[in-house]
Amino acid sequence: MGIYRNWFLASRPWSLTMTIVSIATGFAFAAKSAGFTWWLFTLTLIAGIMVHLASNLLNDYFDVKNGVDFDSVATSKYRPHPLLEGKLQLKSVFTVSMLMYLIASSIGVYLVYTRGIMLLWIGLAGVFLAMTYTAPPLKYKYRGLGELGVLIIWGPLMIGGSYFIQSLTINWPIIIVSIPIGLLVVLVLLVNNIRDYESDKSREITTLAILFSPDKALHVYTTLVVLAFLWVIAISIFGPLSLWSLLVLLSLPIAIQLIKKMYKHVPDDADAETAKLDTMFGVLLLISIILSNYFG
Repeated sequence: MGIYRNWFLASRPWSLTMTIVSIATGFAFAAKSAGFTWWLFTLTLIAGIMVHLASNLLNDYFDVKNGVDFDSVATSKYRPHPLLEGKLQLKSVFTVSMLMYLIASSIGVYLVYTRGIMLLWIGLAGVFLAMTYTAPPLKYKYRGLGELGVLIIWGPLMIGGSYFIQSLTINWPIIIVSIPIGLLVVLVLLVNNIRDYESDKSREITTLAILFSPDKALHVYTTLVVLAFLWVIAISIFGPLSLWSLLVLLSLPIAIQLIKKMYKHVPDDADAETAKLDTMFGVLLLISIILSNYFG
């Protein structure tokens, strides 16, 4: 059982809520005009999950290989890190991540064949950004571009791609809807980088926290939280969302409490704490879209 536990911990499946919410949002928004097809949703979800898990493994692989993750790094203090602890081998983690990408790519080929060539470019862009997050030649997480990559992947690419699979179209409304969800996912990485400021700086890599300083990065964190809520309020009033989407305001107390906590002290599990807000916000937005589809 130990080996299964190690792979479970290394792949970090608890982070999958971000992918599930993004894919479900794309399908839900398309459902009003194009209906809802369960088999398309299921295949897309499996492919998205495979890419997400593979990327988690690959990112840890390169973080450990490049010496960015080490024994005293904050990440290892709040969650087990089997790769860093030597319970999994680098070669095995790399091989499994490639197999997961292969499974996702196989599903992607079928979806491109049945849904259209546009999906090929969306999928290639998503996989490329996921794989080169910490991998050469780009290693863009280490160059202060990780947050931008995360915004693009979990926002326009994942939500817009899911919308396309169901509706066979891409339009500006779905891109607009994708932005606040992408921003909330960005917060998870941003606060992770704020927490890891000292260890990342010692490894001579660049993150937004290092570019701005931790205090200023916290101001950016707060600004993005406010922007995500204001964005949904605006598109609920003026479109393309309905007033049902004001339901996301139910997560506002969590956001306020979280910001207060971060300004007092950024904890070791800051990214996990932020992910709770991301999940609540995303689920409420998804529910609001479903309610709008049924009740207008």
